[in-house]
Amino acid sequence: MDTNKPTATILQTKQHFEILDGLRGIAALAVVIFHFMEWVYLDPSQNFIGHGFLAVDFFFCLSGFVIGYAYDDRLAKMGLLEFFKSRVIRLHPLIIAGSVLGLLAFLFDPFGGHPELYNTGMVILLFLSSALLIPFPVMEDRGFNLFGLNAPSWSLFWEYIANIVYALVLCRLKRSYLIVLTILSAVAICLVSFRAGNLLGGWSGPTYWDGGARISYSFLAGLLIYRSNWIIKNNLGFIGLSVLLSLAFIMPFSTWNWITEPLVVLLYFPLLIALGAGAVLKPGLKKFCVFSGKISYPLYMTHYAALWMFGNYYNSHKPGTMELTFVIISGVVLLVGFAYLVMVVYDIPVRKYLSDRRNKRIAEK
Repeated sequence: MDTNKPTATILQTKQHFEILDGLRGIAALAVVIFHFMEWVYLDPSQNFIGHGFLAVDFFFCLSGFVIGYAYDDRLAKMGLLEFFKSRVIRLHPLIIAGSVLGLLAFLFDPFGGHPELYNTGMVILLFLSSALLIPFPVMEDRGFNLFGLNAPSWSLFWEYIANIVYALVLCRLKRSYLIVLTILSAVAICLVSFRAGNLLGGWSGPTYWDGGARISYSFLAGLLIYRSNWIIKNNLGFIGLSVLLSLAFIMPFSTWNWITEPLVVLLYFPLLIALGAGAVLKPGLKKFCVFSGKISYPLYMTHYAALWMFGNYYNSHKPGTMELTFVIISGVVLLVGFAYLVMVVYDIPVRKYLSDRRNKRIAEK
C-alpha cells in the first residue's frame, strides 16, 4: 500500500471538546432568538438580545480552534482533496437543506412575501446560487442578502473560504507568522467597527467584505489558541461558561458598540474558547452538551425559512404582546424540534452514506 495515500483511520473524527460543543448549541439558540427579536424591535437598543449576532464570531473562533485540532497533525497525510471532501460532507448537506426550505418558504409563505416579483428563471438562479453557495445579493425586499433564500448561509460561504486558506496556507504557517496575521486581522476588525459603528455586517451585498474581516480575525485567533496550547484549566463547568457566553449576547446595544463589540470579539470570545477547552464537564451534563453540539448546525441552517414567514406574519397581523410571546416561544421550541428531525432523518444519514462511499473507495485503492 502507498503510505502517502489517506486511510479510513486517518479520516476518522477525533474526540470532541464536549463543553465547547455545548457552547456552540447555546450560541445557535441565541442566533435564533435574536432573529425573532430583530423583527419585533427595529431599534436594536430595545432588543434584550441585541448582540445575538455576535454568536457568529464565536462560531468562527471555535471553528479555527477545532480545525486546527482536527487537521493540523494529519492534513499532510490525508491530502488536500480528502480534506476538502471531509469539509463538503460535513457542511454541504445542510446548506442544500436550508436552500430547499428557503425556496419552499419563499414560494408558499401563508403570510405574504413577494414571489411574484421574480420570474421562474430568477427563482431557479436564486436557488442554484444558494445551494452552490455563490453570493447573489439581488433581492431588494430581503435587504440584498448574499443568500436571499437562506440568510445564514453567508457565514458558511466565509467558513469555506477560511477552510480553503487553512488547507493551502495556514496549516504550514509558522506560529510567528500566524501571530502577525492575527494582529493585522484585529486591526481590520477595529476599522470595520469604527466605520460602520458595529460588527453587524457581512450578510448583505453592501457589507460583503465585513464578513471577510470578521472571520479572518476569529478563525485565526481560534487556530492560534490551539497552536499555542492556550488552554486554561478551570472549574467553571458548562453552566458557568454558558452564562459567561450569554452575557456577550445580552450586552446593551449603545453608541459605544464600535468599541465594545471588537473587545468581545478580540478578547472575550478567545478567552471563552480557552476556558471551554480546559473546563471540567460534570457527568450529568455530558448528554446535554453532546446533543447541544449536534443540534447547533442543523438549527442554524434550517431556522431562517420560518423567520421570513414570522416577519410577514408580524407585519401583517400586528399581534399583541401575549400572542407574540406565545408565538416566539413556541417557534423556538418547534424549530429546535424540526432541526433535530432534519438531523436524524437527513443530515446524519446523508453524511454517513457519503463518508462510507469515500472510505470504501480508499480501502479499494
